[in-house]
Amino acid sequence: MTSEFKEMQADMAVQLDPADKDWWRGAVIYQIYPRSYQDSNGDGIGDLTGIAQRLPHIASLGVDAIWISPFFTSPMKDFGYDVSDYCDVDPMFGTLADFDTVVETAHGLGIRVMIDLVLSHTSDQHPWFAESRASRDNAKADWYVWADPKPDGTPPNNWLSIFGGSAWQWDGRREQYYLHNFLVSQPDLNFHNMEVQDALLDATRFWLQRGVDGFRLDTINFYFADKELRDNPALAPEKRNDSIAPSVNPYNHQVHLYSKNQPENLEFLKRFRATLEPFGAAAVGEVGDAQRGLEIMAEYTSGGDKVQMCYPFELLQPARLTASSAVETFARLNAAAPDAWPCWAYSNHDVTRHVTRWDLSPAAARAYTTLLVCMRGSVCIYQGEELGLPEAEVPFDELQDPYGIEFWPEYKGRDGCRTPMVWEPSNQNGGFSSAKPWLPVSHDHLQRSVASQEKDPGAILHHYRRALAFRRMHPALITGASSAMQSEGDVLWFTRTQDGREIFCAFNLGDTPATLEMPDGGWRQIGTELGSAALSGDGRLHLAAWQTCLAERDAE
Repeated sequence: MTSEFKEMQADMAVQLDPADKDWWRGAVIYQIYPRSYQDSNGDGIGDLTGIAQRLPHIASLGVDAIWISPFFTSPMKDFGYDVSDYCDVDPMFGTLADFDTVVETAHGLGIRVMIDLVLSHTSDQHPWFAESRASRDNAKADWYVWADPKPDGTPPNNWLSIFGGSAWQWDGRREQYYLHNFLVSQPDLNFHNMEVQDALLDATRFWLQRGVDGFRLDTINFYFADKELRDNPALAPEKRNDSIAPSVNPYNHQVHLYSKNQPENLEFLKRFRATLEPFGAAAVGEVGDAQRGLEIMAEYTSGGDKVQMCYPFELLQPARLTASSAVETFARLNAAAPDAWPCWAYSNHDVTRHVTRWDLSPAAARAYTTLLVCMRGSVCIYQGEELGLPEAEVPFDELQDPYGIEFWPEYKGRDGCRTPMVWEPSNQNGGFSSAKPWLPVSHDHLQRSVASQEKDPGAILHHYRRALAFRRMHPALITGASSAMQSEGDVLWFTRTQDGREIFCAFNLGDTPATLEMPDGGWRQIGTELGSAALSGDGRLHLAAWQTCLAERDAE
């Protein structure tokens, strides 16, 4: 750690409150994809030491926590989402001591640390699976989902894998099939076995005892499979585009009624929450379901005894969020469970970056950023989002993602959102590495680097900082109540209220000017640093294309 870095860390030091068990409510969480954040040792792959070195940048944004995608020991068939040891760091990323440095540095900067737990499945190279597949009568024989073939030798049922084809793989040693909802090399654990649950909770405690503040739970709704292994029903053709998988994937042809979303999951989540409670830790679950995502999120976060937050896929969909779709989304959420706590994200490591996915102009990108910090719930920001990075074009011969390789060229995979972070434009690697990076750095990204945007007062990087600072200045935006969302044409509006203050939030999510009748009485303009429209004296709000209006008053 350089002396310059130590001095910067000391200047930015913030004291975390260990007694604040509700720190997650309304928190802004910054997602780090470790392979692509910062390479500190010149091997072309990002690592934990690199993350520690770049934490001052994250702190400068004003976020509350980081979420680090998997860095556990792994054969990397799915880049860390195939774990072979839950309680160690893959040498590619460093050591446990390096992780401890990340936690210590982050805490010194007032940032909490969340890590990505992949509990639904392991790598086929995990010792648990090696023992389980050895015979039908060993101590871990029932730790994974095994099933006999049908009389004709075919798989036990019609379940499909997210990565295409059957979700069942034949294993000659046991003369049985094992379930894999993802890659063949990612066998699913059997959560109906309490020993499996206990082992996973032990791994959770291991990281809590090292100072972790919380977890992002990968594919939280995939933990249990139907005990009877019943066939999934067909999905109506007109609904096949409403899926978490690309349209070319046969996964879209089913309603995944029995392969995930099982009711037994609720009891496990209660056990998981009880494990977190003594540590004041929190969890956000990834709900991988396009049809019932909001309803499942409501089930998993309501009642105060399961996970604190979930994020569904509604804002990660290919279709741009519009005023009317925002109204519909929040109405569904409120109908399912008004006390459920969402965590909203526009981008992550699995979807096309939203600037490209929604074809956003710079003005539109700013409007959506402001909307994100005003909606009820917590917020996830994906690395590079603060730079307005578009999706990178990665040629086929440089693809790494097995998902993209399988379905190319109709679906190009996830590599385009996983290319290295760009820190400065002086070389083709963007300051990420001194060696050839594991994925190419987009030339288009270089001109949007952190160093370049730091020098430009009008850059979107500064808009993110202003938006997050604005959120911190107004507690109603963090934990306040929200009125029902309303829309008129392209204009979306709602109010947030807390401690005698009411904030009016309006957004023109369209390319043409719009006019809106303001609610009666006593509003004062705020948010001018975010381009908030001036209030007129005639009670009508005039919004330019992609303009917002933020105003406050004393609540009645």
